[in-house]
Amino acid sequence: MTLIKSISGIRGTIGGACGDALTPVDIVKFTYAYCERMKRSGGAKSSGKKYKVVVGKDARLSGEMVENLVVGTLIACGVDVIKIGFASTPTTEMAVTGFKADGGIILTASHNPKQWNALKLLNADGEFLNAAEGQEILDCAEKENFNFSEVEELGHVTEEDYVDKHIKAVMNLDLVDRRAIKHARFKVVVDAVNSVGGVIMPQLLKELGVKVIQINCKPTGDFAHNPEPLPANLVELSEAVVKNRADLGISVDPDVDRLALISEDGTPFGEEYTLVSVADYILGEIAYRAAKKGKTSQQVCAPYKFATSSNLSSSRALRDVTERYGGVYEPAAVGEVNVVAKMKEIGAVIGGEGNGGVIYPALHYGRDAMVGVALFLSNLAHKRMTATQLRATYPDYFIAKNKIQLSDKSLIDKILNGLKDKFKDEDVNTVDGVKISFEADRKWVHLRKSNTEPIIRIYAEAPTQETAEELAKKVIDLATDIIKA
Repeated sequence: MTLIKSISGIRGTIGGACGDALTPVDIVKFTYAYCERMKRSGGAKSSGKKYKVVVGKDARLSGEMVENLVVGTLIACGVDVIKIGFASTPTTEMAVTGFKADGGIILTASHNPKQWNALKLLNADGEFLNAAEGQEILDCAEKENFNFSEVEELGHVTEEDYVDKHIKAVMNLDLVDRRAIKHARFKVVVDAVNSVGGVIMPQLLKELGVKVIQINCKPTGDFAHNPEPLPANLVELSEAVVKNRADLGISVDPDVDRLALISEDGTPFGEEYTLVSVADYILGEIAYRAAKKGKTSQQVCAPYKFATSSNLSSSRALRDVTERYGGVYEPAAVGEVNVVAKMKEIGAVIGGEGNGGVIYPALHYGRDAMVGVALFLSNLAHKRMTATQLRATYPDYFIAKNKIQLSDKSLIDKILNGLKDKFKDEDVNTVDGVKISFEADRKWVHLRKSNTEPIIRIYAEAPTQETAEELAKKVIDLATDIIKA
C-alpha cells in the first residue's frame, strides 16, 4: 500500500491502514485541511455567503467512494459543493472560474493504475496550488484538531455539468479552424482508457466534423491497459489506426490533461512533439496574420507575447520551433504550477510539458488534451499533410531517462554541486536541480532530486538515441566518481 503526501496534493492506493494508503480517514483529514486553508486565505467569499467548491472526478472504480467522502467533508465544513460528476481535469479547472467558485478538487490519480486515486487541489483561478499553499494544507492535516460546522451552517450540494461548456469554449477559440477541420474530413481513432476521455473527447471531435472510431471509451474505470499514454501501452490504438485507415490515433490519460498521438501509419507521433506541433501552428498563424497586417507578431498576439515555455526536462524542439518564427523560449522548473508561473511571467502565448501537456492561456492556464486536439487538427488541416509528413518537419531529438539510486540523501547535493563545477564552462541552469546544455552539439542533461526518495532522476536529450544514452552514462560515471572522492 502507498500514500504520498506532497505540496501538490495527496495520492495513494485504495485500501489498507490509515497513513499507509489512501483511506477514508486520510481523505477526510486532507479535505478538511483544504477547507481551512481556503477560509484563512479569504478567497472570493463576500456578502456573508458560504464558500463554494467544485468537485469533479475521473472514472476510477474508487471514484464514487472518494467523492462521497470529499463532498461530505466539505458540507461538514460549511462549504457549498458543485458536483460536476465525470469531468476531465481541464473541465474541472474551467468550471471553478465558470461558477465563480472559491476552489476545486479533482478526484483523479492521473496516469496511475486503477488501484490509485488522488485529490488534486485548485485555487479560485482554477489552477493548482503553489508550494507555500500546499505546505499549509500538509501542516494543517497533521494537527488533527478538527472543528466542524454546526447544523445551521452546513453546506449544500448542487449538481451541474460543464462538459458542453468546455467543448463550446474550445470550439469558439479564434485559432481553432472548425471549417478547415470539417473540410479535411478526418477519420480518427480515440482510446480513452475507459475513463472520462470517452465522455468528452468523441463529443468534441464530432462537433468538429471528424469521423470518430472509439475504443476503450466506456467510462467504467476498468482500465483496458496501463493508463499512461506511452507507445508501449498504445499497441491496440496503433493497430486500430492502420486497420481503419484512419488519419490519426488519439490517446488521453484518465483525466484528459495529457495527449499522445499515433500517426496514420501506426507509429507514435511522439509525446514530446504534441506541444511542439501545437506551438508551431499557433506561432505560424500569429506570424502570418502579422505579415498580412504589416505588424509585428508581438502586436498581433497581444495581450500575450510571442513567447513559449516548457519545463526543463522537455524537448529542445519547442525552443527550435519558437526561434524559427523569431519568438522567445524560456524554460521553467518541472511541475505544471511552475510552467504556468513562467508563462504568466513572460506572457507566453503557448506552453506546457513534454508529456503531452498543452497549456493554451487563451482558454485557461492548465494542461488540456481537448484544446490540444483541436489545435493539432487545425494545424494538420492547414498544412494539408499526413501526421507523418508533419512530424518530419520538426527537428529530431531523442531522450534517455535514467536514475541514480543512493543509500544516503545527503549525497544528492554533493553530486549536483560536483557536476555543476565539472561543467562550469557549459550552459548550466540551476533553477530545478542541474541542467547542463551543450549548445554546439544540441544536447543536454538534466538532473533532479526526488522529493520522496534518495534518487536523482536523469534526463538526457540529443539528436540521436545513442548520443543521449552516452551522455547519460557519462554523467552517471562522473557522479560515481564524485561519491568516491
